[in-house]
Amino acid sequence: MINVNLEEKKQIGHESELRYDMLRDEWVIISDKRKKRPSDFVDESEKPEYDLESDLFADPEKTNQERDVLIYRNEEEEWTTRVFPNKYPAIETDNVAKDLSEGPYQSMRALGHHEVVVTRDGRRVFAMLEQNELAEVIDAYKERYISLMSGQGVSSISIFHNHGKKAGASILHPHSQIIALPVVTPAVMQEIRVCQKHARSHKEHLFEMMVEYELECGKRIVYTNDKFIVYCPFASSRAFQMRILPRQQQPYFERISPDDELFLADALSYALKALYNTLDDPDFNYYIRTAPCDGQAYDEYSFHIDVFPRTHIYAGFEFATDIEVVPVAPENATKHLRDSIEIH
Repeated sequence: MINVNLEEKKQIGHESELRYDMLRDEWVIISDKRKKRPSDFVDESEKPEYDLESDLFADPEKTNQERDVLIYRNEEEEWTTRVFPNKYPAIETDNVAKDLSEGPYQSMRALGHHEVVVTRDGRRVFAMLEQNELAEVIDAYKERYISLMSGQGVSSISIFHNHGKKAGASILHPHSQIIALPVVTPAVMQEIRVCQKHARSHKEHLFEMMVEYELECGKRIVYTNDKFIVYCPFASSRAFQMRILPRQQQPYFERISPDDELFLADALSYALKALYNTLDDPDFNYYIRTAPCDGQAYDEYSFHIDVFPRTHIYAGFEFATDIEVVPVAPENATKHLRDSIEIH
């Protein structure tokens, strides 16, 4: 059992703190005195209105999208979720390798796969979806992950969702993306190294320790169910950032059971609805980080989902130091997120 100092359970006041992010091996500054109310983060600019006629994903065949690689249908045989290759991929998809190195610099063709996961109704953002609808999306993620990981030269797969212009969404219709790469992404590799080092030094798994402590402490827990926790990380790198972690450590997202998909959908649904209610439908990203599919064992790691609202701009200090300045303490963000669900 981890000992929790009762003094730590008090709500954070107005004193700036340097906090160490154990998972990313980085520091952040929590400067709660700058902005304290959720309304301070609400984007007052007018949001674009949905237009069915200009919606590229309302009828993918009509707009000449690529052929589906996966499609879900309801009892009326209407499609509900579909996956197809991105018409304008970020990487090359012909699997023709080429060394592009120059002098001391290493380079190669960016080979892989780039797919789009689309839900039917372009007006219903993911915060509006029911648990079973999000579970279907998560199942699509998993099925395409399993299919892509067996491809030649695939070492890692990134699954992410952009909502809003500030988050990089160029199409208003809600959609996620999946990119399979021939390299392990630096962000995941850094987290794995930290977890491996922690296991060697402390004879325990970092994710298991964090889950145990956060559940015991309670002050950053936004929501829990039988299989997952939603919490604001101690050293959050954005105001109102949330992380979804399995209660039992699981390195590989693609190995979750159908029952776990429902519990994960429940946790993600709660997180997205809380963010929607608290900040009035802000721009955000969420992404799944999971152990690579390169054939190596990563027992010390655990897959997780980070929900990353676009609440402030990266400025000069952040670029110069790589230290984020976060204007709301995660403990206070947690309270607002919880309250938003109770009020609604």
